[in-house]
Amino acid sequence: MLYRKIESVIEKHLKSETKKILLIDGARQVGKTYIINYVGNKLFKNFIEINMVEDSLGDRLFADTKNVEDFYLQVSMIAGNKMGKKENTLIFIDEIQVYPHLLTLLKFLSQDDRFHYIASGSLLGVTLSETTSIPMGSIRKVRMFPLDFEEFLYANGINETVVLAMQKKFERLEALDVSMHNKMMDLFRKYLLVGGLPDAINSYITEKNIQSVREIQSEIHDYYAADASKYDDARKLKIRRIYDLIPSNMENKKKRVIAQNIENKKGKTFNDYKDEFEYLISAGIALGVQAIANPVFPLIESSGKNLLKLYLNDVGILTGILYGNNIRSVLSDERSINLGSVYESVVASELIAHGFKLFYYDNRNKGEVDYLIDDYNSLSSVPIEVKSGKDYTVHSALNNFIGNEDYHIKKAFVVSNEREITIKGKIAYIPIYYIMFFQNGTSGLNNTSF
Repeated sequence: MLYRKIESVIEKHLKSETKKILLIDGARQVGKTYIINYVGNKLFKNFIEINMVEDSLGDRLFADTKNVEDFYLQVSMIAGNKMGKKENTLIFIDEIQVYPHLLTLLKFLSQDDRFHYIASGSLLGVTLSETTSIPMGSIRKVRMFPLDFEEFLYANGINETVVLAMQKKFERLEALDVSMHNKMMDLFRKYLLVGGLPDAINSYITEKNIQSVREIQSEIHDYYAADASKYDDARKLKIRRIYDLIPSNMENKKKRVIAQNIENKKGKTFNDYKDEFEYLISAGIALGVQAIANPVFPLIESSGKNLLKLYLNDVGILTGILYGNNIRSVLSDERSINLGSVYESVVASELIAHGFKLFYYDNRNKGEVDYLIDDYNSLSSVPIEVKSGKDYTVHSALNNFIGNEDYHIKKAFVVSNEREITIKGKIAYIPIYYIMFFQNGTSGLNNTSF
């Protein structure tokens, strides 16, 4: 079984005294149902799972369920023999977004407090925004992502002791020795190929066959692209077009979305597609990075609404599209191949999985900086530049950025393939795999000092 960090979050919540219902949001195929099943069966004698997609295609028992008693009646038709006492019964409502009225019902199930409950779904951000009575105060929504690099390490036999030792070195800004660095870079490059989708990782571990991995990734990618069932055909086509453009956008010098390219129509603006962007980001199949022109803390206060970069939610899908079964382009670090967009993609997925909101710096005259994150210790923003080649010390835009005294920059990071860690002024040059220790508001980033 693949280790998932969210397992402890789910377990701690279900063991707590809170009446809030845990709601796990995330893209399809990231492992939500599996991990909830695992924890639920481990903790409860009576585990009841109800998949609302299956219900909507079958008996539609819950299509018109509006109150608690009707809900229990329908559950009893499926698993009445498992409806025991609260301490030994968990009801899992899977794919809850299929019936938006059940989101409102969560409030009343929480108040009734007859059993333990947990729910999961995709597009919950969009569904909740369209729900007339949002059950705020009764739910705790947690986002789930594909496996991050740390989880990939565990899947490949690296134990927690090793990871903790590496984290201590990161916090002291110390480099790994040569052999350990080479091992981490080898696994990092394999992560670029395999990505974090559970089915792809399981296939890689059991078969070590890149073709099998690519088939899984391609199937999921096609599924993501086709799945916009709540919209009409015209909007589906726009969503599909934007999604399909993401890899080619990543290969451009300026990687942001160009509205006029979506339908090849002049005069189109960002606002013409804001609902489509919202769908892709809320569905979890794309990661949105917003532009910042004035990087003051907190960054969200000055984020731009009309400049946006989109990344695929899984780096394995991206390398599958770009390189197919040719693994040498990634594993051998060939000079002729620019892995910049791939490295940026994996950094985006690491940062968002670790609690950061995604921003980048955009200035017409001074250039772009790949990522900006909030540092709650210094109450300032921290720029991150991503480099995949040998010229990792060349970054004029970053130099201009940290040289602007109005921005009050205390520290900056450049991540690259380089093993050695060097500090030059406000900039720390660190190996790319150390991005796994950037944690929002808790440890990692806030513990480093230079």
